[in-house]
Amino acid sequence: MKFLLGSLLLGLASASVSHAPILTGASVETPLTTFNLTTGANCACRTLSRTFSGVIFPRDTNYSAETVEAYWDVRTDLSPACVFLPETANEVAHAIKVLSSCDAQFAVRGGGHMCYPGSNNINGGVLMGLSKLNSYKVHSETIVVGPGMTWYDVYSALDPYGRAAVGGRLKTIGVPGLSLIGGWHYFNNKWGFAMDNVLSYDVVLGNGTQITVNKTQHSDLFWALKGGANNFGIVTKFTLKTFDVPKISTTIQAYNESGIPDFLEAVCHAAKLDEQDPIAAGMVASISYNVTTKAASASLLGVQEGTESPPSQFANFSAIPSTMKIDKVQTMKTWAQALDSPKQMFRVMYSHKTIKPDPQVLYMFYKIWKEAVDEISDVQGLYPTFVTNVHAPGASRVGKTNGVGNVWGLEAEPLILWQFSTGWALEQDDLRVQAWSRQLTEKLHAISVEKGLASDFIYMGDAGEWQDPFLGFPAENVLRMREIRSSYDPNGTFSRLNWGGFKLGV
Repeated sequence: MKFLLGSLLLGLASASVSHAPILTGASVETPLTTFNLTTGANCACRTLSRTFSGVIFPRDTNYSAETVEAYWDVRTDLSPACVFLPETANEVAHAIKVLSSCDAQFAVRGGGHMCYPGSNNINGGVLMGLSKLNSYKVHSETIVVGPGMTWYDVYSALDPYGRAAVGGRLKTIGVPGLSLIGGWHYFNNKWGFAMDNVLSYDVVLGNGTQITVNKTQHSDLFWALKGGANNFGIVTKFTLKTFDVPKISTTIQAYNESGIPDFLEAVCHAAKLDEQDPIAAGMVASISYNVTTKAASASLLGVQEGTESPPSQFANFSAIPSTMKIDKVQTMKTWAQALDSPKQMFRVMYSHKTIKPDPQVLYMFYKIWKEAVDEISDVQGLYPTFVTNVHAPGASRVGKTNGVGNVWGLEAEPLILWQFSTGWALEQDDLRVQAWSRQLTEKLHAISVEKGLASDFIYMGDAGEWQDPFLGFPAENVLRMREIRSSYDPNGTFSRLNWGGFKLGV
């Protein structure tokens, strides 16, 4: 979906085309909306355009490609004063110095997948897109990648070597966003989260300084970047651990509503799996509800390392009568190629909480959710999904035994992250959907608390913008993260000027 609101009446000075300067405070029209040009944005855009060719302004032909088409969720389509596309880490560092000296608000985009408005785009500020930082180098047991790569790019690079990395489950998810917020993957149960498999980061700090961060250099920041999100700097290079997984065994299964109780019981069983020598395996398990036909259906996307087919780790799901079942042995690249996001089709909001596995309670949550969906069935384009993500004990055990840890501090226990993923069509329903999703989430979480099943953990990748994931981290970890942020970004570049996404606060 593209939002073109007519001809562009005003522009800014660009490097490629000579436009008359627009004064601070002037109204600037874009393909989406109109904003008033601030002093900081005016300063930064003009300064960057005098030095670099990769600066795009609202009247340039490729502006919409960078501010709309690069994103999958309609809610993240915003209107920056300019877009800067650096080609090297040095250019990122120079840009950060310019943004800081101009006191300009800015956003940073990796893959453009997070649907929290403002997390990776901005109205009236500077958008730094990292798409051109997409080089990589494969080594025997690692791969060095740029932040402009998606996880499909990574799987494609590793495919000729028969290796796999712990990364995103959908094709278009970017490397930086997922790695910095934690990273759910199919192989978490054996090798931990994406953050646990980053061996080194190259980082541009808030003053433009470039440093390499690993277990021995800046080890405090190395720890904080493992789940600390965009609070500390811009990562311009990731060194990732890889694993010998030339082939994977996959299963796609679908069930009608009569199979949902057994489906959710199988989800809970998967969370409790804790073998001494585990097989790497994981899934995407979700339930969709058609508000027109009142029909619900469940689906499983399961992936297991190796060539055993059907994959044994999903035997409990395979025992449920299904309407579809496709088992296949393939490579991670081939599997990921088909798992694209529905780009620009919806406005999307997430809301989630966490519970200890209990099939009866989880099924009760599903039924309450389905009844609640009917209450907003008149919302145009409503597309509701109830998602369950599994946290097996082995996933957190990796971070507790690797000598580094991560900021989550999760115990090695089974958990279910239940989530509402709600799509809709019109901006006028934004507040209604958010209020509905928030109130229902808190209602179900209160039941979890009452039954002694609740966990305070909130995963940023499944959370709504109204949620604060840091409240679910150990308090001492949050305090340490704030101290590290003060040490590496004393001027608050990534809290005062880069305000989008989940921030640590004061």
